Amino acid sequence: MNSERTCSGKPRLVVMGGGTGTHMLLRGLCRYGDRYDIVAIVSMADSGGSTGRLRDEFGQLPVGDVRNALTALAMTEDTRGQLLRDLFLYRFSKGEGLSGHNFGNLFLTALTDILGSEAAAIAATGHLLRIAGTVVPVTTSSVHLEATYDDGVVVRGEAQIDNPPPARHQNRIRTLTLSGPAPAYTEALTAIRGAALIVISPGDLYTSLIPVVLPEGIAAALGATVAPVVAVGNLMSRPGQTVGMNAGDHVREWSRYAGRLPDVLLVHEGEIPEILLAPYVAEREHPILLQGVPAGVRVVTTDLLWRPTPVELTLPQKHLVRHDSDKVAAALLSLNLLSEDGRLLY
Repeated sequence: MNSERTCSGKPRLVVMGGGTGTHMLLRGLCRYGDRYDIVAIVSMADSGGSTGRLRDEFGQLPVGDVRNALTALAMTEDTRGQLLRDLFLYRFSKGEGLSGHNFGNLFLTALTDILGSEAAAIAATGHLLRIAGTVVPVTTSSVHLEATYDDGVVVRGEAQIDNPPPARHQNRIRTLTLSGPAPAYTEALTAIRGAALIVISPGDLYTSLIPVVLPEGIAAALGATVAPVVAVGNLMSRPGQTVGMNAGDHVREWSRYAGRLPDVLLVHEGEIPEILLAPYVAEREHPILLQGVPAGVRVVTTDLLWRPTPVELTLPQKHLVRHDSDKVAAALLSLNLLSEDGRLLY
């Protein structure tokens, strides 16, 4: 059974998600752009920080996850490429009205105004950065996330769901919906239908991973694809989202919205150094244990952890438990789920 071919003749590798987990994965995969047609389908639910301010002021779609994906796939083999990537990642630390804004977010907002659509701005920015692939929004509808918790409280907005007050860190989300109709972007559906391999990146379950399968048509496309679907397991819990959950809980919750189980769960194997865990434990967070994985999901374990240098250990440690982009990319492509010419092997 063959997957659809791209005009380049390369098998299509589709990454779905949002946030820093998707950035990490794409950064590792970009070096394989000569072998695969990489397409990133990103969540469009962000509502916090620079992105949220621009969304409120300009009435455009959120650009944070798009910018993260574009810079991850940016070619940096020369000084010009690295400088452009650094520029798009630059965040202003001062200036009235500018402090806190990211240059890449401002650039995408301005370009949307000039070109007339977010999709055109994303494509033009990808050309400028010479990205090793394509970035597409999962929807072009302006919607917000709405979460209903186990105590009946309803919270609206990605930023509010992602950063609950400490008193609500142990509460669990029972349902996640969009605030209005959101048809999937046509190019996102086309990418899924033509995929040779689909990867669900690591990331916050309710603010990055589930939002990318909520738009109308995405679950149906995932259910109909013949491509293997691989989920990369999270390392740590998230307050107000996944405290108390194990790997199986994550898989089942994602599948409840996606309409299918992943074929493969790729997870980290090995101890996480205590020095890295300490800040998380202090906030009652925990590693995601490999337990309760549904039958039919193939589990693959290997070392996926980023190992900080002694100098890096002196930096603020709250976000030091994370995946190594090169390890994850290499592990994914060593699963032997597809051949070089795109034929399914799984």
